[in-house]
Amino acid sequence: MKFSRIAALAASLTVVAVLATACSGGAGTAGGTPDANATIRIGSLSAPLNLSNVDAGGQGVTEALNGNVYEGLFQLSDDGKVVNRLATDYSVSPDGLAYTVKLRSGVTFHSGKALTSADVKSSLERVLADSSQSARKSQLAVVDSVETPDPETVVFHLKSRSISFPYNLTYVWIVNTDAKDLKTAEDGTGPYTVDQFKRGSSLTLKRFSDYWGTAAKSKEVDFTYFTDASALSNALLTNAVDIVTQVQSPDALTQFTGNKDFTVSENTSTTKELLAFNDKVAPFDDKRVRKAITQAIDNKKLLDSIWDGRGTLIGSMVPPTDPWYEDLTAVNPYDPAAAKSLLAEAGQSSLSFTLDTPSYDPHPAVAEFIKSELAKVGVTVKINTISEDQWYTNVFQKKDFAATLQEHVNDRDLVWYGNPDFYWGYNNPQVVQWVADAEQASSTDEQTAILKKVNTQIAEDAASDWLFLAPQIVVASSSVKGYPLHGLNSQFFVADIEKTQ
Repeated sequence: MKFSRIAALAASLTVVAVLATACSGGAGTAGGTPDANATIRIGSLSAPLNLSNVDAGGQGVTEALNGNVYEGLFQLSDDGKVVNRLATDYSVSPDGLAYTVKLRSGVTFHSGKALTSADVKSSLERVLADSSQSARKSQLAVVDSVETPDPETVVFHLKSRSISFPYNLTYVWIVNTDAKDLKTAEDGTGPYTVDQFKRGSSLTLKRFSDYWGTAAKSKEVDFTYFTDASALSNALLTNAVDIVTQVQSPDALTQFTGNKDFTVSENTSTTKELLAFNDKVAPFDDKRVRKAITQAIDNKKLLDSIWDGRGTLIGSMVPPTDPWYEDLTAVNPYDPAAAKSLLAEAGQSSLSFTLDTPSYDPHPAVAEFIKSELAKVGVTVKINTISEDQWYTNVFQKKDFAATLQEHVNDRDLVWYGNPDFYWGYNNPQVVQWVADAEQASSTDEQTAILKKVNTQIAEDAASDWLFLAPQIVVASSSVKGYPLHGLNSQFFVADIEKTQ
């Protein structure tokens, strides 16, 4: 999950299509004859911590397993549409409080057991369990009860209207009710099974011969995990891997651009690099301090230094691909003089704070840039470098931090600012009410209008500093095609990837 690499969002969309097979974007210039017995070798910096999406498995478990090993009733496609997966159809009651979902027939789990409505019910209960660490819990807690009138029908009864409910269900993996040890094993319905998992090293998927839909195009998919971006690039150059799921630095592109042996695909991402304040503790409980810090950092200069002109500046949590996007970069413009004035007004002329910084790219370089920028306005920053596990425990769970850096990869995650219990502690009662009203909207137009107000308000409050929106760059050998282009929400569908002989 990249969240960060840790948790994910919730938001809204309407189901608009039916998907009968795996949904990947497709890319590449491969010619020749596709090899159905090929092994697709994928290089990634996002190693799963385990195989469970409710036990802090991290971004890597989403990237490798979502849509590949596990499926939901609905799926968020690579181009951002909500489409049917294990559901064939659904209906909503006139009051919006009951969703009746029809399941696809002929679906079996990897263990051979047939999919039934009881599995759907238990899968939702797994996400909502007290022990679950899924970020979906707060959105899906709108479910009051689940009825299973027959093996192919599920009725979700809601406590209140939820226009985002089908979208939120895309994050519920349907798991065999009888499955055990889901941190180290799996029992999903997807086109691949997990053959071997070596934490921190590799994950091997094998084609599932009894898959209900179109068979995966390649026999095997091997994910190899790297801790160093240079090593990952070298692996592609030396033919040790076929695809790099996400390039982390523009420096890595020079050796692939213009090289006929490789295809470079650059697209718009939803990955937002955030300087997140703990808005509940001093000094960041003072809006003037948050605005001062935001205005003291030259985000354009930062983006150019990190991505060499690629990527996009955003002035709030909403990327241009979200329906409620508006360009709010002018709300807190780069203005060191104004920053100094605000700090003085807030009585913080000699401010010092610790910035908890994840150890993986691009955070260390971003932290050093922020430290340098804030020093110009008299603010001292102590960089505290932490691991991914430490970030999850200390920042996300315990909320024991003053400020932190994190990537939030999901689309439509503006609504987290309506949750005062979220890790950054932002609590504006008006925003809380607007987010609740948007979720109970009777139309997407109404929802969009309300969330635009939320977008503007959090910018005016400088709830966080949205530093930049990273580009999505996938580099692959020219011998492969069919891989996804956008990597939306960290997912990377592999069933359509094929290699030519």
